[in-house]
Amino acid sequence: MPLLQVRECPENIYRAITRVANKKHRSIAQQTVALLEKALISELSGVDRRKKILEKIVSRNAPKSAKTVNFVKFVREDRNR
Repeated sequence: MPLLQVRECPENIYRAITRVANKKHRSIAQQTVALLEKALISELSGVDRRKKILEKIVSRNAPKSAKTVNFVKFVREDRNR
């Protein structure tokens, strides 16, 4: 995993990250990565953001017993009512 080093981080930002990290039981590095990821996702357009979220959901290992749901089928059935 690549290493990221931040120099001359303002004291108030460092304290805020530390406070949130302690609150969420994370290290400062883990909290910083979480904040960066959230900020980068919010910079995406609406369509790209939804694609990113869907990719994240799909990448999680679903239980083998989980069935794939065809949402298109449900939408079409609903429209035909």
